[in-house]
Amino acid sequence: MNDFDNDEPQVIDGPSTTMVYNRQTPPRPDTLAILPMQDTVLFPELVMPVVLDRQPSIDAAQRAMRAEQPVGLVLADPTRADDGQVDGQSADIRDALYKVGTAVNILRYVTGSDGRHHLVCQGVSRFRIESYVDDERGGLVAKVRWIDEPAADGDKQVDARMTNLRNRALEAIRLMDQPSQELANAIGSIDSAALLADATAGYLGLKPKEKQQILETVELDPRLELVQSFLDYRLEVMRLSNDINKQTQERLSEHQRKAMLREQMRSIQRELGEDDSVAEEAERLREALDKAHLPEDAAEQTDRELKRLERMSESSAEYSMVRTYLELMAELPWDKLSEDAIDIAESRRILDEDHFGLDKIKRRILEHLAVHKLNPEGKAPILCFVGPPGVGKTSLGRSIARAMNREFVRAALGGVHDESEIRGHRRTYVGAMPGSIISQLRRAGTRNPVFMLDEMDKLGASAHGDPASALLEVLDPSQNDSFNDHYLGTPFDLSKVMFIATANVLDTIPGPLRDRMEVIEVPGYTREEKKQIAKRYLIDRQLEQAGLTRDQCDISDAALDDLIAGYTREAGLRNLEREIGAIVRHAAVKVAEGGAGPGTIGPEDLHGILGARRIDDEVALRTSVAGVSTGLAWTPAGGDILFVEASRSPGSGRLTITGQLGDVMKESAQAALSLVKARAESLGIDQDRIDKSDIHIHVPAGAIKKDGPSAGVALYTALVSLLTDRKVRADVAMTGEISLRGQVLPIGGVKEKTLAAHQAGIHTVMLPERNKRDEDDIPDNVRTALDIRYISGVEQAVEIALEDTPAAG
Repeated sequence: MNDFDNDEPQVIDGPSTTMVYNRQTPPRPDTLAILPMQDTVLFPELVMPVVLDRQPSIDAAQRAMRAEQPVGLVLADPTRADDGQVDGQSADIRDALYKVGTAVNILRYVTGSDGRHHLVCQGVSRFRIESYVDDERGGLVAKVRWIDEPAADGDKQVDARMTNLRNRALEAIRLMDQPSQELANAIGSIDSAALLADATAGYLGLKPKEKQQILETVELDPRLELVQSFLDYRLEVMRLSNDINKQTQERLSEHQRKAMLREQMRSIQRELGEDDSVAEEAERLREALDKAHLPEDAAEQTDRELKRLERMSESSAEYSMVRTYLELMAELPWDKLSEDAIDIAESRRILDEDHFGLDKIKRRILEHLAVHKLNPEGKAPILCFVGPPGVGKTSLGRSIARAMNREFVRAALGGVHDESEIRGHRRTYVGAMPGSIISQLRRAGTRNPVFMLDEMDKLGASAHGDPASALLEVLDPSQNDSFNDHYLGTPFDLSKVMFIATANVLDTIPGPLRDRMEVIEVPGYTREEKKQIAKRYLIDRQLEQAGLTRDQCDISDAALDDLIAGYTREAGLRNLEREIGAIVRHAAVKVAEGGAGPGTIGPEDLHGILGARRIDDEVALRTSVAGVSTGLAWTPAGGDILFVEASRSPGSGRLTITGQLGDVMKESAQAALSLVKARAESLGIDQDRIDKSDIHIHVPAGAIKKDGPSAGVALYTALVSLLTDRKVRADVAMTGEISLRGQVLPIGGVKEKTLAAHQAGIHTVMLPERNKRDEDDIPDNVRTALDIRYISGVEQAVEIALEDTPAAG
């Protein structure tokens, strides 16, 4: 049926029916039925479909059709209504409606199969709502004032704006996803300024509130300016969108072209009977490399290698080398970073939970973490933990990683003597591989792990280069953002890695490398600290490994004291944990045999489990004769006591030194003898006794090398004891370097030496006067237990250490 065949409107009920209205010159009544619209604004003379799904609006539209009357379409803003509803039924809907709307004629009315009512409306004129009138039928009816369109009357300003707006509207049509030539022709043929402004606003996708603003602007010049301002923004968005789409299409086209060529190449290989696994492998590697987000230089290099791989046969000798290289490049964490979660209070708790004591070390670590939290981009110093074995240097690194929420990796440098083990091998060599730095970062999976360089003092050097020199770049925050591993052939950024080094001694670390690190000394533990650590950590760890409980096996405090004093003598805890493990294994055998376990182990049980005591108190025995003194020494394993024995026999004044002493210690012995000779008269020594005797100095434990100047006081005291026949007190130990003027010079390792004296049962310790500044390093319980005497000259040492009367016989 033709929509315009009949003069009278027809209403046909039922699904998918159509109501047709024959358009005539519309009347302009004083009142209009108002249809609230949620997101639709229609301008005069434009045609637009409208959907109704509210019964009051449907009834009003049908009445208007029958009466051949226009209806008013008015935009509603739900935020302006008190109840937030736009349903045509609430009294508050009037508050949500704008005052200016458009009177429309209904050209077509269709009831769809879904029950919704579809209208095709043509705008007639603007109007303004003066007031609402009561409608007994329940719809919205308003008294309105009609708004006539103003005439341009040859206004040059309006004509200029009209020309400019038309050009911009045509440009916007061209930039649409599906440009409409009919719309462009319609816009181009409009000669009315008002219609051009309304048509442009109606067809170019403006927001409803923007359209409403234009609808309410009646004057031509402001209306044209407003439409142009909205259109300019829309144009800029469309231009940018088109540019982005164009760039995306270009990239997709290039990718599609390459994919098509690769598929063709695979087809050719299949036709030739060649295996296409190389192409498949290359495609897999390409996808992995794309996901790795390599830097530009690395991406160019891997692209070249990929092209080489595609041209190779799988049986080629180079094939596996190139593939291994590309797999490494794809697996390296080029842009993967762990997110730091530094909480100082939580970090303190973690450090206290993992380590007993070490208060100064923990404080320095917390300072380091606090600075990193406040300035994540700062160049933090490289920490180097120096201390004897078994004191927890490596576990401190693990605790730092846990406190920072980072991965932890470790590279063991002990015995490394080839630079390529740090920097990697060049790929020209068969069996080439990356260095330990890159290998561990690959294992970590992030670019900012906590990286521990373990046993740095045990690096070596050979004809293949010095690995310590390669570490200079790694540990320099100003250079390591472009670390060059020979295997990669492209820089890798190490600036986000937190490096921590460990060492037993500093002497063997090259000066330039040591200068790049902040040294933190990790001293040995006191007996009480060892006891507390064993109770809190070691026993539980060994019980867990053996599958036992504390009820089945425990070690009493007294047994721990005997275990520490009689079976281990070390700065760290490794031997102590081994002995505890032996006790737990002994208990495990009893439990496995069906018993209840030994229960609590006492001191009396240690002999039956571990055998006889291994460490005896030799101090009293060795100082029971004249000529024997007790010195204090520092070793990589912590402090230790050192016995100096001197004897004389008839001769010509010759000096013999034995006991695997180094050059420095031999010179100290010669200086001590010279000093004794110079002071023989004041010491009451007969000069003939010195001149007519050969003196032999021996330091026991002859299989162990000993060196250093700090035994000078002990050597001098032993010689004076020998030549005056006065014994050295059994409970006195000493350390200090001497000069030929009799001065006692400062030494190092004060804490370790005093700990060794305390553990050996010494009561009095003599230290150089200038080492008084190190008193704070001595643990409080050790400082309280020892009588520490500070001496500045050797005469004070003699006065404190030697007994008053000569030894009998």
